[in-house]
Amino acid sequence: MEVDGIAERNSHSPVFLEGEDVHDWSKEEDVAIEEAMSPTSPSDTGALEADSPPPTDDIYEDIESQLQELQLDKIEEKLPGHEEIKQHVEEEEEKKRHLNVVFIGHVDAGKSTTGGQILLLSGQVDDRTIQKYEKEAKEKNRESWYMAYIMDTNEEERVKGKTVEVGRAHFETESTRFTILDAPGHKSYVPNMISGASQADVGVLVISARKGEFETGYEKGGQTREHVQLAKTLGVSKLVVVVNKMDDSTVNWSKDRYDEIESKIIPFLKVSGYNSKKDVHFLPLSGLVGSNIAKRMDKKVCSWWNGPCLFEVLDGIEIPLRDPEAPVRMPIIDKYKDMGIVLMGKIESGTIHEGDSLLIMPNKTQVKVLAIYCDENKKRRAGPGENVRVKVSGVEEEDILSGFVLSSVVNPINAVSEFNAQLQILELLDNAIFTAGYKAILHIHAIVEEAEIVQLIEEIDVKKKKVADPKKKKPKRRPLFVKNGAVVICRVQVNNLICIENFSDFPQLGRFTLRTEGKTIAVGKVVELPPSGNVLFES
Repeated sequence: MEVDGIAERNSHSPVFLEGEDVHDWSKEEDVAIEEAMSPTSPSDTGALEADSPPPTDDIYEDIESQLQELQLDKIEEKLPGHEEIKQHVEEEEEKKRHLNVVFIGHVDAGKSTTGGQILLLSGQVDDRTIQKYEKEAKEKNRESWYMAYIMDTNEEERVKGKTVEVGRAHFETESTRFTILDAPGHKSYVPNMISGASQADVGVLVISARKGEFETGYEKGGQTREHVQLAKTLGVSKLVVVVNKMDDSTVNWSKDRYDEIESKIIPFLKVSGYNSKKDVHFLPLSGLVGSNIAKRMDKKVCSWWNGPCLFEVLDGIEIPLRDPEAPVRMPIIDKYKDMGIVLMGKIESGTIHEGDSLLIMPNKTQVKVLAIYCDENKKRRAGPGENVRVKVSGVEEEDILSGFVLSSVVNPINAVSEFNAQLQILELLDNAIFTAGYKAILHIHAIVEEAEIVQLIEEIDVKKKKVADPKKKKPKRRPLFVKNGAVVICRVQVNNLICIENFSDFPQLGRFTLRTEGKTIAVGKVVELPPSGNVLFES
């Protein structure tokens, strides 16, 4: 299996300077020949200028030098130039598809450990580094955490054993390039989890099979349920459910325990909107020892499992193709200064080329693309689905915020402060009433904004069949309030301009969540924007 990648966490790659001098061995030969042929003293010069015929040895040297020059010219003609090699490498890379995979699940389920094991098995981490992490974990009396240190790179995460930021890493199989996004599982860091899941195509839901841990994560208050609902809302269309810690002494690769977890999870996945037969894959594994990750399970370890390993499942997942010719849309999740301004994000639509002129919305600042980096590699262009770093000129770092969008000049993204949405109320806080004036935190792609419900427009009865004839449809009275489980069309208002799209046009930029006091209370999609050029609806 061919692998190539490197782990990082918002790391800044070195700048690659174009036109670097390449050591040309042919020039050394030319210099040596010229020195051999050049006169060494005035007396020698005079001798050469004399009418007397040159010595026989000089004739041979002259002929030999001409032959060498001819041979070198031919070799240089055959050698491909730097640009040709670079283009060939880029073409080879583009043959592989790219997938963004987010690891989600309850705290301590083993997300970071499984991610670290993937990087080890795919050759991204060497044995010396692993030995260093083992020693470091042992000094902290946390021997079993060493594999998580590959993904959890800051000291706070290693001391507490909790992922805080979204870890990022890369690895490859023979057919696919993967970006791993390791989302935090603790309920205090759900906003960071939302940021990671909003960049993903595929979700890996990690569930602990250890006695008591599955129940804690799945019951009310656990993060397993909320993570699944958020993943679906944020556009993660395919889910791989890995039942981890199967090697634990309380489990011992028990088929009964695996079946019990699967039977409890499937009904909830269906309620959350996943098709359990088409969109979901289940498999047992051990992230700590690496069983059933890169290679199929050894029958001596687990006799009852006949299915594929994790790499095979990820390689076989099919996701809808996106249009590379569509208008450019890249939400900015972070930025930094490095001989220019570098913007980090995932291209949701269109293709970005080196040299392009684009807009940063909502400020309408025009910038020029100086360079594009995918993983650690510089590329001339990048298409939809790629997690990239784009170096631009024409803007200052302080003029860019997370949630701004890199956009086409001809067809820019909408910038509004009001929109109509279809909301599904999941679970309101105790004694809370969802009505006009309700306030919550809006999460949509990389945007986090305080929002207010300014109007309830219509409550949708999801159980009632649709009326075939629109003329027979009676106009509904606007509801004063709605309860848990309701689906409602409402108007949402925010304080600042935000860049969003209708869900029907750009799904990734039109789905959102509402949270309050650390709890997700509703999920929704944008169904209508103000008229073109307006930021608010006309009253």
